[in-house]
Amino acid sequence: MLPWTTYDAMYDAALHQPERFWLDAAQRVTWKHTPRIACQTRADGWHDWFPDATLNTCYNAVDRHVEHGRGAQAALIWHSCATKERRIVTYRELQDRVSGFAGGLCTLGVEKGDRVLIAMPTMTETAIAMLACARIGAVHVVVFAGYAGPELARRIDDVAPKVMIIASCSFQGQTAIPSTPALNAALAQATHGPQACIIVQRDACPAPLVPMRDHDFHTLERSPPVAPLILRSQDPLYILHTSGTTGTSKGIVRDNGGHAVALALSMALIYGCKAGDTFFTTSDLGWVVGHSYGVYAPLISGCTSVIVEGAVTSAAIRTLCREHAVTCLFTTPTQMRLMRQESRNLPEQAPPALARVFVAGEYADPTLLDWARAYFRKPVVNHWWQTETGWSITAHFFGLPEPEPITLLNDIGRPAPGFHPTIVPAIPGEPCGEIVLSLPLPPGCLAGVWKDREIHVPAVYLDGTGRFYRTFDEGMIEESGAVHMLGRSDDVIKVAGRRISGVQIEKIIATHPGVHACAVVAIPDALRGQRPLAYVVAARDLAPPSAEDILRQVHQTLGRWVGIKEVRFVRQLPINTSGKITRKYLHVSLN
Repeated sequence: MLPWTTYDAMYDAALHQPERFWLDAAQRVTWKHTPRIACQTRADGWHDWFPDATLNTCYNAVDRHVEHGRGAQAALIWHSCATKERRIVTYRELQDRVSGFAGGLCTLGVEKGDRVLIAMPTMTETAIAMLACARIGAVHVVVFAGYAGPELARRIDDVAPKVMIIASCSFQGQTAIPSTPALNAALAQATHGPQACIIVQRDACPAPLVPMRDHDFHTLERSPPVAPLILRSQDPLYILHTSGTTGTSKGIVRDNGGHAVALALSMALIYGCKAGDTFFTTSDLGWVVGHSYGVYAPLISGCTSVIVEGAVTSAAIRTLCREHAVTCLFTTPTQMRLMRQESRNLPEQAPPALARVFVAGEYADPTLLDWARAYFRKPVVNHWWQTETGWSITAHFFGLPEPEPITLLNDIGRPAPGFHPTIVPAIPGEPCGEIVLSLPLPPGCLAGVWKDREIHVPAVYLDGTGRFYRTFDEGMIEESGAVHMLGRSDDVIKVAGRRISGVQIEKIIATHPGVHACAVVAIPDALRGQRPLAYVVAARDLAPPSAEDILRQVHQTLGRWVGIKEVRFVRQLPINTSGKITRKYLHVSLN
């Protein structure tokens, strides 16, 4: 049970009594040594959470639930859209497999603080490898399974892993792609060489094991089990590389204690989930949503987590939700658009009996959200967060008894506890601008960035005063606290000295019934400096929109000063594997 009845009571408690608030929140986690200090400033000016406490994240995610009688409950439900395989792993089975594989890592010399690079698709073995690292204090580094040799080599040299773990293949659609060629190319190019490689053999494409280098995953899994190692709260749990929105890709470091507390609180406060509920995220485990809400948050909270490999279809989502009584679905706006498109051909299919649906990763226009609410007949809301924060900066709070105001449903919500946003206007007096967050950031956010085997916070994340974290997202904040998102700072278009967000234009274009998806970017204009260009994907099975219709719609809503003159129709928009439209590569990808 949460101690607050209203959003204001919750937020004020975190704002005015942060030490008490977070020490109370920490009671959701099982500690070896219970924290007496919530937050402490580090020598570098950043902050450690619960610095006097010790715990083990794997114990909190697995062992304690077995001890409390949940051993027979499903912990992980895995479905492969590529091979059509399905597996259910109970908490007791998960404990046995994780503790055994952790023992196998120890036999290879993996110790506390060593990095273990995991380049696998979303599989039960991926989650087992992550948890096994957490069990022995190793730092897991999960990367996209489809990386080619050069990109994989860069990750290897960045984190210098003692061990690498791969699957023998991944899939593009139904086609098996062998993984060992990329592994061999990466090891040939990298300056650092891991001491061992572990391979999960898949029936679709087994890989030959290189003598003295490669080990079979499932053989190691049968090693003598090891107990959870007690770690300091501030010890690193994992490194996860960003998509490079602030320049080059950065290895975000997450701690153990603050991470566990934040995710445990978020499951109850934001998602309204309790032990025994089923949580389903369509995210790949190699991305932050997969880390936070495919593995750690549901398991720490004693829930069942549904994870999927590959591009999941609307029919598969409905089936999985129905068969496993899913409480919450967490997906992307891109996936929601595909569901809308597919649902037109499946009118007889009833929506799953979900309680709530959450989207994140990119902007979700009100038209899409309204369709989803009519389709699911349940609340469907957007929320905002980043790889760096690890959980929601703003959200809707279904764990509170107070109903969410209807006026907020199409926004990205109000600030979560511990996040205090402020607007820095690009032009003095304007209500919109870059959103910055007061320091310290709450638990669960980045402990720093990995570089040269050290953890530090780059200056790019701080404003000129050193008192605020830069989100690089632009928006505006109402008196109610509701945040409106306008897009990334570098997505703002400057037309003859006036600033317009590409997201604002996308929001208007998306209301046309013939538009499936759209993206707006800036292109040079000899007279005005910049002007918007719209890329549009037409909806299938509906009359396609004309460029004139779309331009007229934008002009009537915003005015002709916006300067949009051109609409390009394309079959699809380029997206990365986390479901975000890669606008900065749009011209290159489609021209």
